[in-house]
Amino acid sequence: MLRFFKRWFPAKDEINKPKKAIKQAVSMLRREYDGIPWDVKSANPDPVEQFAEWFEIAIEKIDNDPNAMILGTAGRDGQPSTRTVLLKGYDRDGFIFYTNYESRKGRHLTDNSKASLTFYWPDLMRQIHIEGSVESVSDDISDSYFKTRPDGSKLSAWASLQSHVVDSRAVLENRLHSLEKKFKGSEIPRPQNWGGYLVIPHRFEFWQGRLNRLHDRICYRKDGDRWIIERLSP
Repeated sequence: MLRFFKRWFPAKDEINKPKKAIKQAVSMLRREYDGIPWDVKSANPDPVEQFAEWFEIAIEKIDNDPNAMILGTAGRDGQPSTRTVLLKGYDRDGFIFYTNYESRKGRHLTDNSKASLTFYWPDLMRQIHIEGSVESVSDDISDSYFKTRPDGSKLSAWASLQSHVVDSRAVLENRLHSLEKKFKGSEIPRPQNWGGYLVIPHRFEFWQGRLNRLHDRICYRKDGDRWIIERLSP
């Protein structure tokens, strides 16, 4: 069983002190980790199977968005950018998420088809970091997933020019109302600029929090058709 330690937070009377004091208190925010010991010997030789084991526990234990993951991309200028997206499928081929192809991340992936994913489950004291190449999924896969979305989400995919400047929220809502009228009583098709990406992994890192910051870090790296498993220093 996992044991949790109290985080350090400023006392209530500290909140009314000058902002400088609060900023200084940030350096004191910490928690101790006492996760389950984890070693190369107990790791599944297949990183996707190991991911599945941890992910199933996260689904069981985490109330909200256990499939949330930090997606890291970079454009031609090399400037990294991160945002949170939702995992919508995975197997040995890779990990799938959906978005607007003309969004900032979509433009990045057109210029640089490499990305990283990070799952962080603080209540479990666990993280999984994945690196790999990215390619678009087939239209059939994107169509199949789009059909499962609520109508409101389908309409929003049409209404939002994701990552582009918009004058006001009213503009978005007016677009949405127009689309509601346009598609009323009919099936809402998938926009051609919206669909899925597949992250094809070549590296996994599993992190288990441990006492005194001596965390367990187990890395899987692809070497041809096989995975090499190594322990990393925390």
